[in-house]
Amino acid sequence: MAAGTQGSLNLTNEQPDRHIYHMDENKHEIALSTKNLEVYYGDHLALQGADLSFERFKITSLIGASGSGKSTFLRSLNRMNDDVATVKGNIMYRGLDINSQDIDVYEMRKHIGMVFQRPNPFAKSISDNITFALKQHGVHDKAKLAEIVETSLKQAALWDEVKDDLKKSALSLSGGQQQRLVIARAIAMQPDILLLDEPASALDPISSAKIEDTLMELKKRFTIIIVTHNMQQASRVSDYTAFFHTGQVLEYDLTRKIFTRPKVQMTIDYVNGNFG
Repeated sequence: MAAGTQGSLNLTNEQPDRHIYHMDENKHEIALSTKNLEVYYGDHLALQGADLSFERFKITSLIGASGSGKSTFLRSLNRMNDDVATVKGNIMYRGLDINSQDIDVYEMRKHIGMVFQRPNPFAKSISDNITFALKQHGVHDKAKLAEIVETSLKQAALWDEVKDDLKKSALSLSGGQQQRLVIARAIAMQPDILLLDEPASALDPISSAKIEDTLMELKKRFTIIIVTHNMQQASRVSDYTAFFHTGQVLEYDLTRKIFTRPKVQMTIDYVNGNFG
């Protein structure tokens, strides 16, 4: 994997000017888009011809039955499939094709962060979970690190619950708290886009509701793409919804349209619980 190229050097963590993001035909700022995206696991075509554009500062839900390709698609957006699959097509971010071999993947992941289905906090303190990656990237100023810890935990709606016990092991937190800590850890790197793969599926309803409230606040600062099997969750939190079926995107529209006036019969059947 080539790194340190001209393309990768154009990625910065500073808040970019608006002109970096291209506009679609409806004058929406597009944070990320894919064209002809295909994913192969060996000879098996798991995802085909996915063309999607994600509006900046909006939440997009990816829905569909297990095995429909939605998680495969999500993981491709920050190159998590590189070691297990062949990914073809274009993933465009700030004018760069980040599916190119010329992109520094580790640099790119600072800008497109990911949170997985099950909380995976490090076996470290709460504060060390937040600062670990920052220190790896050369941030050692104690005051700055403390500020980032507080800001990230506040943005993830966890600060008030842990502010007096930041040296406590992250593993002692509840499942819902651990997931919000992982979200805080991701946003501490000041990414542009957050990818979340069923972040509330392993949580109880109260913790799930807190995650949803957190996402609604986070979209003021981040573009969010989330995989969910929970139709009520998708309808509550997302602005747009893409319906995946057997490795294809069958329908993509405003969430209110997907859940009230879908155009495809298969979408109607899925959102009404007739399969999946």
